[in-house]
Amino acid sequence: MNNLSKLPIRLKELMQEKEINAAKLAKDLKIEQSVISKFLKGQRLPSLATLVKLADYFNCTTDYLLGETDILDDRAFKQRPPFEEQLSFLLKYFNKTKYRLKFDAEVAEDTINNWHKGKYEPNIENLLRLKKAFDCSLDFIIGREI
Repeated sequence: MNNLSKLPIRLKELMQEKEINAAKLAKDLKIEQSVISKFLKGQRLPSLATLVKLADYFNCTTDYLLGETDILDDRAFKQRPPFEEQLSFLLKYFNKTKYRLKFDAEVAEDTINNWHKGKYEPNIENLLRLKKAFDCSLDFIIGREI
């Protein structure tokens, strides 16, 4: 089962638990209801920013939302730093170079350089590659974990 098929299941479960519908979730998160509907139908993955909004809203880990863990961990999370800062931290923390990360995560060097320069953030698929390359939680990758 891939993450595109796990997210809708988790999202539906969390919405049922909170007794809300797609319209309420969209309104609370200030995003279009059609976007929530696409998540629920498995037609689209959220951006990093939206994934964090969803995790914050349901007070769960991003790993849980994407089905990377089955543990619904109810804990406090910190506000995530800009991804370029977090990437610098990760490289130093795990003693990796961008060159080594390119191979470990199977991501183009230009892509890693653009993240490092703050030009854009990784999509969900690339975040999962980084998670595997660094062997840690997704919330640690994005700087949300305390």
